[in-house]
Amino acid sequence: MKAMMEYNVLADRRVLLTTFLCIPFGFLLGSILREIQEVQTYTFYSPFEDSYSRHDDDSRNMSKIYIAPNPCKEAALSHGMPSNFSPQVDIRNETAKRPKYLLALAVGIQQKDIVNKIVSKFNEDFAIMLFHYDGKTSEWDQFEWSQRAIHTTGLKQTKWWFAKRFLHPDVVAEFEYIFIWDEDLGVDNFTSEEYIKIVKKHGLEISQPSITSSSEPIYKITMKRNKVEVHKEADESCENPLYPPCAGFVEIMAPVFSKESWGCVWKVIQNDLVHGWGIDFAFWRCVKIPHENIGVVDAQWVEHLVLPTLGTQTRARSYEEWKEFERRMKEAEKQQSQK
Repeated sequence: MKAMMEYNVLADRRVLLTTFLCIPFGFLLGSILREIQEVQTYTFYSPFEDSYSRHDDDSRNMSKIYIAPNPCKEAALSHGMPSNFSPQVDIRNETAKRPKYLLALAVGIQQKDIVNKIVSKFNEDFAIMLFHYDGKTSEWDQFEWSQRAIHTTGLKQTKWWFAKRFLHPDVVAEFEYIFIWDEDLGVDNFTSEEYIKIVKKHGLEISQPSITSSSEPIYKITMKRNKVEVHKEADESCENPLYPPCAGFVEIMAPVFSKESWGCVWKVIQNDLVHGWGIDFAFWRCVKIPHENIGVVDAQWVEHLVLPTLGTQTRARSYEEWKEFERRMKEAEKQQSQK
């Protein structure tokens, strides 16, 4: 009898031990399966609605493009980034101005002198945010403004990858305008204060400074024009004068968004299409009157320095992403028309 009782106690202990071991194993297995499912799906943030729709990965021809393993979580901010981000202000100085605008730049340490010149053109009304694609942050400490800048790091990532993850509309809601610029821009003929005045004067929700360059521009509408303050359409030689890139168009090199338009543009940016090619052809969807609310500022211009940044493989991937982006936009339009 005693032996039987000891056996039952031992059996009960085995059951309890097995139960405790199975619980964490179950959680681990569930997490793995959930992550596998997330890799097999992607999210399209439609500019037509606040919600998003999900599509099976099998419907795409994107075998050469890596899909981020966590694309379905509303582009969660990285660890350490507060959900109610606010630019740093010295609380000991009650007269310190709170920035009204944001300048965000994707940067590498090799271009630090160019970036320093860019930042020097933006006064205390601007918060500065650097996206470090090379992981080097402390090397920027030689610049006074670096101490008050926000630094984020993502090795070998792109400007639009950073923007999707760190510039959620709720996070940057207190800024009236958001500048999302490349690092290879000459700013000898640019002043941020004057630019803001012109943008407000002409009611531009999405804009960019006009471009000068030693190389042929990709889009003629962005070229600087003389004797005008702003232009909103390409010249007569453009094939489709009412459609991008002939009107209602700025390119992804140096765009400036109002707070209202950015709330829509952020949804247009795709989590897994990190180079952003093609999204400038969808900017017009984010304003009421594209040929009035989107324009190029000629009175304030920048020079494209044309630094070699894209390798052959990267450029090929960018084109693939562009084609996939167009496919998703057509699918979103189709779904919208059926509602």
